[in-house]
Amino acid sequence: MSHTKSEARRRRHFRVRKKVRGTAERPRLAVFRSNKHIYAQVIDDVAGATLASASTMEGSARTPSTGSVTAARTVGERVGERAKAAGVGTVVFDRGGFKFHGRVAAVAEGARGAGLEF
Repeated sequence: MSHTKSEARRRRHFRVRKKVRGTAERPRLAVFRSNKHIYAQVIDDVAGATLASASTMEGSARTPSTGSVTAARTVGERVGERAKAAGVGTVVFDRGGFKFHGRVAAVAEGARGAGLEF
């Protein structure tokens, strides 16, 4: 059973999403990691609405190294601040089928540093 990397990640993500559901009280902090960039969104799955988002694609975040742990931590801090401004205090973390390691963990650290609770 050989799967491509993207198929394997998609399968892991479905497994994670079976249990992880975002509500208005506790939305889902979803992370997507590409080779060059990292994206984070705070999502209310019941309403189907994105409450806050941040990524390394934003003009202010475009540094020479958008694929680094430092850039990921900055994205986490930025999405945490925006979520707090939107009235969100606690979230459930959705690692998106990626290992909780490196850049994905750095987003979580940054969001925790900005005051979000997991």
